[in-house]
Amino acid sequence: MDEPEVEIVVESPQPRWLRWAKALRSLARAGLTYSESPFDHERYDHVLAIAAEMAAEQSGANVADVQRLFVEAEGYETPKVDVRGVVIRDGCVLLVRELLDGGRWTLPGGWADVNDRPSEAVEREVWEESGYRVRATKVLAIYDRRLHGHTPPHLWGIYKLFFACELLGGEPSASVETAGASFFAEDAIPELSLARVTPEEITRLFEHDRHPDWPTDFD
Repeated sequence: MDEPEVEIVVESPQPRWLRWAKALRSLARAGLTYSESPFDHERYDHVLAIAAEMAAEQSGANVADVQRLFVEAEGYETPKVDVRGVVIRDGCVLLVRELLDGGRWTLPGGWADVNDRPSEAVEREVWEESGYRVRATKVLAIYDRRLHGHTPPHLWGIYKLFFACELLGGEPSASVETAGASFFAEDAIPELSLARVTPEEITRLFEHDRHPDWPTDFD
């Protein structure tokens, strides 16, 4: 399953109000998780409601949708994990075309599921979105989504895990989220879905393919 759930559209890559809303939400979730006082729970619920109203007001998103996302989350808040498969064959990278986001292209991938090993998550996502069977062989990069030019900003903290994948078989196909898959040369990359992958990341991943001894990127 892919990003995003509620889209927050803003002009700045990471405006202060979005950082404040995220911080308030995180503090409220921690308080609701660890506090035993019912009075404190009421206070933290109120902080959570303020954070949701702040995000909705500043972004133009539906208040009820944002409040639902803020309230339905449980436990201490941590970043979500987005996995992406990097399949390079004969100098070309496998991309899938999104049904959403104007039909732009991205590396196959999406949210990791509970009870998945990381390798299982990315191998499944590549298969479901592209029609190709792969085997994850190496973690190429672990990026904080905020720091790598993705737009629009997201309500959640997100770590993006990019896996080198060995192509085992299959053929290109569409899915419920994608309108097909194809391999592209480095100098012929189509318009990308910047919510999911950026040109700079694609360039860096090709560099990793040319330098298999490089260590994993992070942050």
